[in-house]
Amino acid sequence: MSTRSSKSEMVPMPLFSGDGGTGEGNNIFRALDDSGRRVRADRQCVAFLTSLRVPEGQNAGKPLKLAKFQRDFVRGALKAKTSIAVLSVGRGNGKSALSAGMGLGALLGVRDTQPAREILLAARTRDQARIVYNYCVGLCESLPIGIRAQLIFRRSPRLEIEYQGDGGRHVLRAVAADGKSVLGTSPTFCIMDERGHWQADKGDALEDAILTGLGKRAGRALIISTSAADDAHPFSRWIDNPPPGSFVQEHRPSPGLPADDLESLLLANPGSKVGIGAKPEWLAAQAERAIAQGGHALNSFRLYNRNERISGESRDLLLTIDEWLTTETDTLPPRSGGVVVGIDLGGSASMSAASFYWPETGRMEARGWFPNTPSLLNRGERDGVGSRYCEMQDRGELAVLGQKTVPPRDWIADVFKHVEGETVTALVADRYKQAELGEAMDAIGIRVPVVWRGMGFRDGGEDVERFRRAVFEDRVRCSQSLLMRSALSDAVVLLDPAGNAKLAKARSTGRIDAAAAAVIAIAEGVRQTGRTRPGGRAPMWA
Repeated sequence: MSTRSSKSEMVPMPLFSGDGGTGEGNNIFRALDDSGRRVRADRQCVAFLTSLRVPEGQNAGKPLKLAKFQRDFVRGALKAKTSIAVLSVGRGNGKSALSAGMGLGALLGVRDTQPAREILLAARTRDQARIVYNYCVGLCESLPIGIRAQLIFRRSPRLEIEYQGDGGRHVLRAVAADGKSVLGTSPTFCIMDERGHWQADKGDALEDAILTGLGKRAGRALIISTSAADDAHPFSRWIDNPPPGSFVQEHRPSPGLPADDLESLLLANPGSKVGIGAKPEWLAAQAERAIAQGGHALNSFRLYNRNERISGESRDLLLTIDEWLTTETDTLPPRSGGVVVGIDLGGSASMSAASFYWPETGRMEARGWFPNTPSLLNRGERDGVGSRYCEMQDRGELAVLGQKTVPPRDWIADVFKHVEGETVTALVADRYKQAELGEAMDAIGIRVPVVWRGMGFRDGGEDVERFRRAVFEDRVRCSQSLLMRSALSDAVVLLDPAGNAKLAKARSTGRIDAAAAAVIAIAEGVRQTGRTRPGGRAPMWA
C-alpha cells in the first residue's frame, strides 16, 4: 500500500455511525449514503481502508491510500457475483497488506454484517500466516479507541483476533496448509496467502476444505501470490481457467523477455512507481545483479520480482530459460554441411519429436507431433498448459498425425521430408524403441547411419554434458521456439552418486520429448566434429 496515489473514490461519510467517526458509539457501518442510496460494497471497503494508517515501513503512521491496481482488485473482488478473487503480482507490491486490511474489514463487519463472522488467514506455514496476521494487528492500531477496546488478540495456542462488538463473537484466525485443521469451519471470508508456493498435497487439501466451507455461508475468498513455477500448478489454473464467479487480476510480463527489461519489470511491479515496495532503480540494479550471478539467483529474480512462471530451483534443470535464450536468434545460420537428426517416438499420450542439427554452422530446428485424438486444446487442458499446443501449431512447430497414436512409419517419413535434399550424417534414437523404429525405416527404405543411444546414466550423462557444453560455447543457434521453451521448462536431470546425469520430467504431464531429441542430436553432432577427419597424417612416435 502506498501513501502516494490518486484521490480516493470513497463516499463522503463517517466510517462509523452514531459517533461521528470517534468510535465511542455503536459499531455499525453505514450501508446508505446521506441521500439514502445503498453504498457499493467496494466503496465501503475503500472507505474503511483509507481510514487506516500505514502500520510499518518508511511511511508508518501516514494515512493509507490505495494505488490504482489495488482499487481495481478491491472493486473486482467485492462484486456481487464474485466468490473467489485471484491476485498475482510481484513480491513487495502490498498484496499481503491489502488482503490483511480487507480481512480486518470483514472481521469488523464492513460489507458483511452477518453474526459470528469467521475469517481465515491461510498460508503454507504458521510463520507465513503470521505475516498477514501481524499486518492485521498493526492496522488495528489506527482504529477508533472504542473499536480497539472490543478486540482480543491471542498468539497461543493459535493466532487469533476476536471482535466482541456488533452483537456477536467474530474471529479472525491464522491457519497453516493442513486441510484437517479447517474441517468443520464455516468461514465468511478467507485469504489464501502465497498460494502459488504451497506444498502440493497439503495445499490442495487446505484449499478444498476452505472452499467447501465457504459455501455454507456464501463466503468469499482471496487467493493471492506471486506466480507459481509452472502452468500445471493449481494457482496457475485459477488464473488461466477461472471458473464462474471468479475475478482474476494478474500482473505478469510476456515470457522470454530479458530480465532487465524495465517496461515488463514495472508491469510485474505496478506499485513501484507510486511508492509501494521497491523503487524502479532498485529493481533495475537487482536485475543486473541477478544476470551477473545467473543460475539460481536469476531464476529467483524472474519468479519473485518479475512474477514469471519459472522454477526457483536451478540445480536440477537441464538448462535455465536464460541459458537457452542465448541460443535464440532472428537470423539463423544456413543449412550447410551434413545434418544430424535426433528423434523421440512417443506413445498415445506423449509427444513425438525430432531435432535437426547442422554441426558445421550450429543451426538447430525442432518439430513435434501429436495424434489427432484428443484435440490439441483438450490435450493442453489435460496437461495443464492451456492453449500452448494450439499456439505451437499456429507457429508451425507442432503438427498432428494419426488418430490415437502417431504411426511410426508415417512419422519417420514426415521427419525426413523436413530435411529433404539434405545430407543426413546420422539418425540418433533411443535404443529402447530400436525394433519399432527399425521396422518403420525398413518399410519406407530409409538408408542412413543410425546411432542408438540409451537414456540412462551411461549414455545420458555424456549426452547431457555435451549438449550443455555446446550451448554454453555458442555452438547452437535456434529461432524462437515455444516448443523448445516448453520442453526445457519441464526438463530436469537426475544425478547418480558419481555425478552422472540423465534426463527426466519435472512433472508427470510434462512433455520433454523435444528437449530429449535435441540432447541426443546435438551430442552426436559434437562427437562428429571432434573425430579425426579421414586422410589426416598418422601419429608418429619420436
